[in-house]
Amino acid sequence: MDLAQWMQSRVATRATRRYDWEALKFQADLDPKYRRAQMRYVGTGATGVANDANTVQAEHFTFSTMILPAGAEGPLHIHTDVEEVFFVLRGRVKLIAELNGETWEMEAGERDLISWPVGVYRGVVNIGDEEALMCVIVGNPKPVTPTYPPDHPLAKVKR
Repeated sequence: MDLAQWMQSRVATRATRRYDWEALKFQADLDPKYRRAQMRYVGTGATGVANDANTVQAEHFTFSTMILPAGAEGPLHIHTDVEEVFFVLRGRVKLIAELNGETWEMEAGERDLISWPVGVYRGVVNIGDEEALMCVIVGNPKPVTPTYPPDHPLAKVKR
């Protein structure tokens, strides 16, 4: 392909995106507090979506945005193969980390960022009255689907 075609294949405009409320529906089916939506730009992220032809092909990382309705949460999960970044664009969220029996929490707001290391359980809760919007970057084009703490209700749920 020529330069124009190649460059165009690397563009994902907001106008051509849609929020996918189905990507994590299996979690919301267990408990509505887990309801959230992913909008994919580069690759499919770590939600378990197998493919999405409407994204820029991932070469080294994935990039998406995530909507968390008021009160919604992304449950504690762990990535064993990849660093993950949350960048808050709008709203207030509580970030939660767990490792070896220790828990850490922090409130994050607009333009705050956290880089989650490999092997640390991480979760996020929208503590605001309106939906929160975050960018999510996963440092692998095809990450392993995350797992949940053994005693978490989602640990027994199959996608």
